[in-house]
Amino acid sequence: MSTVKLNSTITISLNVKSRARSAEWYKKHFGFEEIYSADEIGWTELTTNTEGVTLGLGDAEEVTPGNMIPVFGTEDVDSARKDLEGHAVKFDGETMYVEGMVKLATLYDPDGNALMLAQDLSE
Repeated sequence: MSTVKLNSTITISLNVKSRARSAEWYKKHFGFEEIYSADEIGWTELTTNTEGVTLGLGDAEEVTPGNMIPVFGTEDVDSARKDLEGHAVKFDGETMYVEGMVKLATLYDPDGNALMLAQDLSE
């Protein structure tokens, strides 16, 4: 039995060719609002109409349709990763750390679908 504790947030991550263009499209057509944009890591995050769910737009040179990655919020990425690795869950590389912002770990489900765990460090 896993002991990973997720919080009540999820970010749907999309790779896009132009974060500015995509953000404007989602604002215009769905009424989403920009929460923040971090050029140094190529990331823009928008509200959605669902509480606890945000849309994250990440820079990419090549975009493959259907590239959405759910990013589950957790209070402790390191603990969650250790627990999941103990159950032979495969991770993609090391945990990414952006000081004062976020810790991210990419993992795969049994069918090879990518998921991420995120710990908010801005608080």
